[in-house]
Amino acid sequence: MRRVLIAGVSGSGKTTLARRVAAGLGLPRYELDALHHGPGWVKRPEFESDVAAFAATDRWVCEAQYQRFLGTLLWERADTLLWLDLPRRTVMHRVIRRSVARAVTGRELFNGNTENWREWADPEHPIRWAWSQHAATSAKTRALAEAHPNVDVVRFTSAGDVRRWLGAQPWARSANRL
Repeated sequence: MRRVLIAGVSGSGKTTLARRVAAGLGLPRYELDALHHGPGWVKRPEFESDVAAFAATDRWVCEAQYQRFLGTLLWERADTLLWLDLPRRTVMHRVIRRSVARAVTGRELFNGNTENWREWADPEHPIRWAWSQHAATSAKTRALAEAHPNVDVVRFTSAGDVRRWLGAQPWARSANRL
């Protein structure tokens, strides 16, 4: 694994797994949300060129997101897909817990942006997105994986699958809860 994509709907654990894989394998990690969102949640004009620059390198870990802007660029370069195809109940528990914590603490996410309660009505808020796009994200990921047969796919259908897989990796120092 040298160029690793991590797919899943919002709240599935992409960032957490990306951190573990990057640290364990000594790969640079690129967080697409941070590259995409400028101040005020506005798309950064450099987003596509920043992604193209790291995708051209031989070693990276990032989330499989933003296909509407990136097309299949990352899929064409990836050698491995770690697919978090978790049950909706698991994802919703995680994304709600995460959003509440973010709203309560006011912690900065990317480029000065924070999450607050008022944004929860937005259809693109992670909670609403995770609910409405759960099945569609799974179907899109399946289709992209089938269209890129040179990418090795590891599909996880439960948090236990992820923990067991991590526990079996020689580079994983511990199986932290995801």
